[in-house]
Amino acid sequence: MGDGSGLQRIAERPIGTAIAGTVFIAFSGTLVRFADVSPTTAAVFRCVYALPALALLAAAERRRFGPRPAYGRKLAGIAGVCFAGDLILWHHAINAVGGGLATVLGNLQVVVVGLVAWAVLGERPPRSLFVAVPVVLAGVVLISGVVGGGAYGADPVLGVVFGVGTSLAYAGFILVLRQGSADVRRPAGPLLDATAVAALVCVVAGLVLGDVVLTPTWPAHGWLLTLALSSQVMGWMLISSSLPRLPAAVTSMLLLLQPIGALFLGAVLLAESPSLIQLIGCAVILAGVVVSTVRRPRRAAPHPALATE
Repeated sequence: MGDGSGLQRIAERPIGTAIAGTVFIAFSGTLVRFADVSPTTAAVFRCVYALPALALLAAAERRRFGPRPAYGRKLAGIAGVCFAGDLILWHHAINAVGGGLATVLGNLQVVVVGLVAWAVLGERPPRSLFVAVPVVLAGVVLISGVVGGGAYGADPVLGVVFGVGTSLAYAGFILVLRQGSADVRRPAGPLLDATAVAALVCVVAGLVLGDVVLTPTWPAHGWLLTLALSSQVMGWMLISSSLPRLPAAVTSMLLLLQPIGALFLGAVLLAESPSLIQLIGCAVILAGVVVSTVRRPRRAAPHPALATE
């Protein structure tokens, strides 16, 4: 991966690459719960511990391809601000409704990304997305516990509030990082900049909110280090490699596989117990993801990124 050729070959299959990255970030909620630190502390150390590995990868990209343009670095910085908001709100949602359900609520970003990409970037979503979005939203409603009884979570209402805020910040992060990662040869540079800015913003936010503990005890450090290397480095490197190669709406739909994995891991590793209706919601979301990635008919001009998958 040092010369970028291995990652480049992987990224030539963007849907598979995005799914692989999603598997890594699906562990995020579980690792945050294992760390058992304040929400902002988890956000700070997730970013800080990822910086050395991302810096090495970004340095290799710079040697190979030269410096990145200032405009791209500015966009990556903006993405970092969005990511900080995403992490802080999401970690609060985890405390309110558990890692699995908080991840699902944060992934309401699929609606925001699709609409903003259409309105601002001129990316008309594939027709399959118009079918998939209502299906996915129905699954989200089922998982959130609005329908039926026995919903899991200490404070589902507060969790929904934090989850909706997470989804807005998450959508901004995906869209801006995607624009700042237009050079598909080097995903590490934009991710490094975004992660560094997110760490700084999280420190400031933590000082304001009064919930940063800069010296978490062991084994919290171990869980946070694992979170940083698995989700922030491997997961987002793979996802960043696929972002510029796929329509924004399709990418956001693929990321909805994350809450499926998060719910499964929460149930197995954290004894979180989703209701039957919530599990049905998982199946509905998965069906929506499949619909959104169905290939276009041959008579239509395919998107270059999808043609390689």
